[in-house]
Amino acid sequence: MSLYVKIFAKPSFIKWNRFLYHASLKGMGVLNYKNDKESGEEAFLEKTLKGLNAPVVFDVGANVGRYSKNILKINSSAKLHSFEPHPSTFQKLSETMKGLASNLNNKGVGKEKASLKLFDYQDQDGSSHASIYKGVIEEIHNKKAVSHEVDVISLESYLKEQQISNIDLLKIDTEGNELNVLLGLGSFLKEGKVEVIHFEFNEMNIFSKTSFKDFWDLLKNYNIFRLLPNGRMLKINEYVGVDCEIYAYQNIIAIKRK
Repeated sequence: MSLYVKIFAKPSFIKWNRFLYHASLKGMGVLNYKNDKESGEEAFLEKTLKGLNAPVVFDVGANVGRYSKNILKINSSAKLHSFEPHPSTFQKLSETMKGLASNLNNKGVGKEKASLKLFDYQDQDGSSHASIYKGVIEEIHNKKAVSHEVDVISLESYLKEQQISNIDLLKIDTEGNELNVLLGLGSFLKEGKVEVIHFEFNEMNIFSKTSFKDFWDLLKNYNIFRLLPNGRMLKINEYVGVDCEIYAYQNIIAIKRK
C-alpha cells in the first residue's frame, strides 16, 4: 500500500482529494471553460489559420456566430461554411455575420439526411445547449425542454453538392452529436481530406452513448490532443480509459498525420 493511499484514502479526506482531482483535470485540459483564453480556442485559431491562403473552414454548431466571426477576424480570406439548426439562433447568427463573407446554413449536421427534434430550454429557447438529446436539457441541466423539428444533412453530401474537395479546419460543437457529424463525412474522412478537427467532448456524450474510444478508433490517421490555455496542446499518445473517458468539458484537436 502506498503512503498516499494509507494516509489519504479515507472519507474524511474527500474534500482534499476532490480538490486535487479537479486541479489535475484543469492541468490536463478539462473544465477550462471560463473564456477563450482559458480554453485555448483563441490562440488555437490564430496558430491554425493565420497565414493560410483561403482556408476552407466549417463551423458545425455555429450558435450565434462567435467562433465563425473570430475565424474571419483572424483570416479574412477564409472560405467559411457555418451550420446552425435552431431557427431563432440562426437569426442571431445571420445578424452576427451580416456583411461578412460566409455561407450560412440553417441545418443540423449528422450521419445522414434526416428530420430530427432539437431540444432546448423551455424558458430560454435559443441557448447554446440545444441538442438532439432531450436528456442534455432535462437531466444534465434539470430544465423543462421545448423541441423544434430541424433538417439534418451529412457533410459528405454537402461537400459534394458544393464541389468542395477538402476542409482545412472542421469545428464541431453539437452537444453530444459530434461523432455522427464525423461519420457523416464518409469518404472525405477516410481519404484524409480533413486536415484539422476541433470538437468538444463532455457529459453530453453520455446521452449520445459515445465514448472517447469511439473517436480514438475513428480518427486513427490523426494525432489527438487536448487543448490547453493559450493554445498549448497536450498530446494523447495512447488510449487509456482512466485518462481518456472523462465526461467533462474539453476541447479535442485532431491533426491529420503527414
